[in-house]
Amino acid sequence: MLWQECDELFGIKDIDHRLFHGGLPEPLLSREKDAFFFFEWFDSFFARDIQELFGVRNRTGFIKLLHLILRQSGGLVDYTNLAKLSQLSRPTVQNHIEAMKIADAVFLLPPFHGGSKREITQRPKCYGFDTGFVTFAKGWNDIREEDRGLLWEHLVLDSLRVDLPQSNIYYWRDKSGREIDFVIVSSSSKVHTIECKINPDQFESKALRAFRSVYPEGKNLVICPKMKQFYSRRLDGMVIHFSSLTKSTFSQLLPMREPL
Repeated sequence: MLWQECDELFGIKDIDHRLFHGGLPEPLLSREKDAFFFFEWFDSFFARDIQELFGVRNRTGFIKLLHLILRQSGGLVDYTNLAKLSQLSRPTVQNHIEAMKIADAVFLLPPFHGGSKREITQRPKCYGFDTGFVTFAKGWNDIREEDRGLLWEHLVLDSLRVDLPQSNIYYWRDKSGREIDFVIVSSSSKVHTIECKINPDQFESKALRAFRSVYPEGKNLVICPKMKQFYSRRLDGMVIHFSSLTKSTFSQLLPMREPL
């Protein structure tokens, strides 16, 4: 279930509940988190989607790798470190992650770059398919204040992948550590930015200012879970649009066709 469907279909308004339990109907509708459900899902996923379709035989190694990826969800992929931690070879890790990607257990988000020498150009970020599995793999018993931002990124990404072509969705980071959560390529000259914030007052424009100094054309959105009304602000000469996550939030970002 997308975040914007939780209230409409199930009357669930608590963002922490959705972040902690995830979006699959059974855990979403449960008051308590049932570990048996998640263990059973891992077994079923491996047998049905991985072993049968991809011929993977090392169940222990594969499940260990999937848990590692879920614990690092939202971070940059480091194949060498994952190989070391999972005790698998680097090529095996790459093959397993490709199988997870095809099976929609993970999503690899590529970096956006246009030629600047200070941009990260190769390493993708890897997101687990569901926040309930992310919090389960991390062993969390509840959601802390510092956990919400990263998990909220997952929910925004879910909606982006539903509304927009996945090939148009990127992240941006430079070698100084400045980062834009999501970059949407609309045309050859326009790129839109999306920042995910639990509290709109926590938004800082430093990274966006650096990005727009190189790529000036496009809309700037800050997406927050509890906003009641859309509004815009001008910061550092840039117009920033603040919005909640609705069915029409990203309709204005649909890629434009190039003229023939």
